[in-house]
Amino acid sequence: MSVFNSSALYPRFLLTGFPGLEAMYGLISIPICLVYIISIAGNITILFVIRTDPSLHQPMYYFLSMLALTDLGLSTTTLPTMLSVFWFHAREIPFNACLIQMYFIHVFSIIESAVLLAMAFDRFVAICEPLRYSTILTNGVIIGIGLAIAGRALTLVLPASFLLKRLQYQPINALSYSFCLHQDLIKMTVSNRRISSIYGLMVVIFSMGLDSILLLLSYILILATVLSIASKSERIKALNTCISHICAVLTFYSPMIGLSMIRRYGQNASPVVHVLMANVYLLVPPLMNPIVYSVKTKQIRLCILKKLKKQKG
Repeated sequence: MSVFNSSALYPRFLLTGFPGLEAMYGLISIPICLVYIISIAGNITILFVIRTDPSLHQPMYYFLSMLALTDLGLSTTTLPTMLSVFWFHAREIPFNACLIQMYFIHVFSIIESAVLLAMAFDRFVAICEPLRYSTILTNGVIIGIGLAIAGRALTLVLPASFLLKRLQYQPINALSYSFCLHQDLIKMTVSNRRISSIYGLMVVIFSMGLDSILLLLSYILILATVLSIASKSERIKALNTCISHICAVLTFYSPMIGLSMIRRYGQNASPVVHVLMANVYLLVPPLMNPIVYSVKTKQIRLCILKKLKKQKG
């Protein structure tokens, strides 16, 4: 009994890469490292261009800066454990370190969802209230939105960490991924986890669930306004300003829905499929967002090309 109590107080948590493919971790780590390098470089580039070009000091690009910062945070939060597993086969992670990583992964995920909603609001105001755009989205309002987004995420996820810390775990806990997620940690408990499960569900409903509904409502109103514009060219021009944001929304929500579906209905699927979907959920949005905005947003693309030409000159 004393041994079990000691193990319960200091449980061991083991991260998992791709089960059955341990001999190929060296090869698997190459694309993963490339994804991280491109993600970090791309988001830093977006931040640098927006910071240094006065023509981009507008609400739309301020929200894009928030998105880039969030993607940087998400990438750097998962990077250490991913590389430790694939480079060094170092699977063990202390419980407190696992809780900290879990906390920041979910915080940045909730922040990204809220930033995408804020960007939808920006597009709604720009298209539906163009004459009042600058008076509605002032610098003070944007700062307030940013603080509210961060405050909501930090506050919502914090109780989940304390609830998990109070639970008892098995002496050795093999996690499903190479990073720590709430839904994965909660499966390892040997004590009553009902409160933690309910709270986790409530966090999802009142963050990403609510955000997705408001996102959909925003685009319904945007579409209604666009369809009421008489000129076809003006309708196309208005919709083109939303393409980058729509791509970012799909890039964020599609892997998340896919991961949820796999977890709920894919019990017979290979563990590799579960791990792959979880990696896609965390790695793809930080990779794709800077690429999409660099390619689809003319002002960003021109500013990047201008910086490159200056460097060559």
